Amino acid sequence: MTQPSQTTHFGARTIALEDKQGLVNEVFHGVADRYDLMNDLMSGGVHRLWKDAMVARLSPPRQGSRPYRVLDMAGGTGDVAERIVNASHGFVEVVVSDINEDMLRVGAERAKGWRYPDQAAFTLANAEELPFEDESFDAYTIAFGIRNVPRIELALKEAHRVLKRGGRFLCLEFSKVDVPGFDRLYDLFSERVIPPMGQMVASDRESYQYLVESIRQFPDPAKFSAMIAAAGFKRVTHTPMTGNVAALHGGWKI
Repeated sequence: MTQPSQTTHFGARTIALEDKQGLVNEVFHGVADRYDLMNDLMSGGVHRLWKDAMVARLSPPRQGSRPYRVLDMAGGTGDVAERIVNASHGFVEVVVSDINEDMLRVGAERAKGWRYPDQAAFTLANAEELPFEDESFDAYTIAFGIRNVPRIELALKEAHRVLKRGGRFLCLEFSKVDVPGFDRLYDLFSERVIPPMGQMVASDRESYQYLVESIRQFPDPAKFSAMIAAAGFKRVTHTPMTGNVAALHGGWKI
């Protein structure tokens, strides 16, 4: 007897689990060249402050007796990786991984103009099945990418696997607005402004409709923190940002 397929969400739609990755890939193939510009427009540039805060929390070293390696997952365009390398004054090595070739293409091209271009490598990889050895990184960062992973629990377990003992996990992701009044304004902006903006700037309304819907499907901070702990991380924290529009989640491999 044929077993029924597992299902998951793709935005507001319920789909077969095995179909999600292909649909997500289509979204990011379409928006790669305008992805960072749209992030600026959608957030009024505030996403830059959130990412700066994540890198400040990481506090990458500027010197040491051995290389300090960071895996920046779903970091295709390289904006987080560049921040990490600059904060370390060129000491840290960052492996930028993404499942989407177009996002990596954009990032690798931009990296040629970085202050420390030799400190980053761009690698095609699936967050659910990383092509890296156990305990090979000192830190794992992911910004606004984990909600697009079909099996989030597998991605978290893989993050734990590739981190060294004492390694740090940091995840920046959209959250659930919890400020009365602001929550309604945020919903209206998300529904009525972002998809038309995506059509105007990136010629792709449907992708940005999906991105808005995917935020609403993502677990709330308490539930996601529990998932991080279930993957093996200790001292799990989450820090709300801008009325909990986004949250910075963290944990340690101890």
